Formats: sequence, C-alpha cells, structure tokens
Amino acid sequence: MASTTSPALSVSKLDFQYMSSQRNITFSKENFHQVKMPRRMSKFSGFESNGFILFSSLSGQIGEGSFPSPEATANNNAPEVQVQSSIWNWRGYSIRYQHAGNSGPALVLIHGFGANSDHWRKNIPVLAKSHRVYSIDLIGYGYSDKPNPRQFGESSFYTFETWGTQLNDFCIDVVKDEAFFICNSIGGLVGLQAAVMEPQLCKGVMLLNISLRMLHIKKQPWYGRPLIRSFQNLLRNTDVGKYFFKTVATPESVRNILCQCYHDTSQVTEELVQKILLPGLEPGAVDVFLEFICYSGGPLPEELLPQVKCPVLIGWGEKDPWEPIELGRAYGKFDSVEDFVVLPNVGHCPQDEAPDLVNPLVELFVARHAALSASISTAT
Repeated sequence: MASTTSPALSVSKLDFQYMSSQRNITFSKENFHQVKMPRRMSKFSGFESNGFILFSSLSGQIGEGSFPSPEATANNNAPEVQVQSSIWNWRGYSIRYQHAGNSGPALVLIHGFGANSDHWRKNIPVLAKSHRVYSIDLIGYGYSDKPNPRQFGESSFYTFETWGTQLNDFCIDVVKDEAFFICNSIGGLVGLQAAVMEPQLCKGVMLLNISLRMLHIKKQPWYGRPLIRSFQNLLRNTDVGKYFFKTVATPESVRNILCQCYHDTSQVTEELVQKILLPGLEPGAVDVFLEFICYSGGPLPEELLPQVKCPVLIGWGEKDPWEPIELGRAYGKFDSVEDFVVLPNVGHCPQDEAPDLVNPLVELFVARHAALSASISTAT
C-alpha cells in the first residue's frame, strides 16, 4: 500500500497544449498533457508548484509564479503533520470528522458509499502541509450517527439534499470559511449538491470517479421500473435485506468488493478492509445501507453540473469497472468542467489507490484557482 508520503511526480515540467477539439489530460508519473487550457485560466500565464512549471500556449508565455511559498516548501520537507479526529454536533447528531493543517486554502474531502473519512488517510497528512484539510463522515456512515430512516416516516432522510446541507453547515460551523470540495464516487453528488445549494461556500469541486447513478430510476426502461420498485421493497421491508447485508458485512466480502474496484489489488490491505468494515458493524448501519441502495431518485450529475457556478475538475481512474471511463468522458463536456483528467491504471477510488497522482492534482487545482482569485482581487 502506498504511504501518505508518496514521492512527487518524476516529471519536471507540465505542458499545457492547446487544441480546439476537446479537453483531455493524461496524468501519470511519467507525463502530464493538457489538451486544452481551462477557460478560467485564459489570462493566467503560469505558476510553479513543487518543481512543476505550468504555462499557457494560448498566451505564448512561460510564467513563473510564487506558489508554493518558501514556507509551504519548507512544510513539504517537514515531518508529516498529525491528523486529529473530532466530533461536531449537527442538529443533535454526532458527526465525526478528521482535520489537519492550520494555513492555506480549506479543503473538505467527501467519501463515497459505504466508506468514511478514513478513506482519505493517504491524502490528509500530505495535503495538510500547505492546506487546512477536513474529512467528514457523512451522517449514516463511518463513526457519525446513523438515525433509523423509518423514524422520518414517508420522507427520505438519506438523500443528497440532506448530505449537501450537512456539508454546507460544516463549512459554516467548523471550517468557518469557503472551501474546495474534493469528492469520490457518491461523494461527488454530495459536493455538487452542496455547491448548487450554497454557491458562495464552494470555491471549486474536484470529482474523482463520480457515481453516474446508472441504477437511477430515470435511467431504467419504463417497463423495468415496477420490478425495480418491487425489489427495493423486498430489501427494505423484509428479512431478505438484512440477510443480504450480513453476507456483505464480512472481511471476505469487503475484500472481494474492494478488489473489484481497485485495479492495483495490492492496495487492498487488511488495514483498508478494517477501515471500511468496522463502521459498517455499528448499530444502525444495516438500515442506512438498505435505505441508500433503494434510493433510486434524487439528482443526477448531468442535472447538477449545469447549475454549478464554481470551477469543476473531473479525475477518472481509467480502469474503473463500476463507472466506465467511456461514459465518464461525456461529463467533461459540460461548461462548468474545466478539464477531464485520465488517471492511467487506476480504479474507482484513485485517492486511496494512487495518492501519488491525486495529491499533486489536488494541489494544482487548488493552487491555480487560489492564485487566479488573488490575481483578480489585486486587479480590482
């Protein structure tokens, strides 16, 4: 398993090349090619980050900025920062979050279905050297409270609106600032929903293999929808669902599922299995699990992306068997999406499987928009 102090990329220069036909990036240890300059950077000549020089062939100039600062560079060579775990009281519920770092832009890391903030354990200490980093357990997951969905009657509780509200309140109450949302899988819908609901709180969204929600009711043929609803009722309202959860909530099943979605199965360690499994054995976890797998409504990413007002970057592990990259590429064409980044030989959870690719990508995304914001502020 890669450590949280994975070495920086071995390339020394990142080249932005311009082509009008498409936006596409291949990001690897050996090379990084951006085929189109983000529209929001068209007036920005370049900046330096951890030895990488970015330049725009649109302007024909190579620029060297001051990012990172000497202090940030010193931090990158400093011992790994300590990650702390805390509890936040949200509307009477206990919410676990992890945090590290005391300077720089704020990042909020949002996990996917069945995961928790520990899924970012390889990212938090690295990113915290030059950012304020928070990773939250969404309500119902990890070590956050898991209220029984039945207590809310006919109203659904575990929805993207609930989690989006939780995320925005977290920014207000805990972060006390605007933040960049860094999201994986289902967490991508949460980040987008939050950004749509309270756009002033979100400075940018990075989506890592966002869930396309292929089981959404709108994506099913009309003649199959009654069958889907019957199956959902069977899972939710009979012992079949609890039996199904029991078969899933075992070390062997969790390991097998992770080996499906990780291309490099050597990253599926006993530590990872336990980090995912143990919160799922907490009281109430079975009801949350069944409620969400029966949740086939709510927003789709293609419905949220046109409403987002902040910059969006999509990163995609090209070996994802659950959310195929061939389908994912279409989401790079939305106006709000500045780039679609291909992560070669990586599966559905790039932040954990390939942190040596994801961490620099996060730093570059945040740095260029922090720098651009500072440039705009100075100009005005």
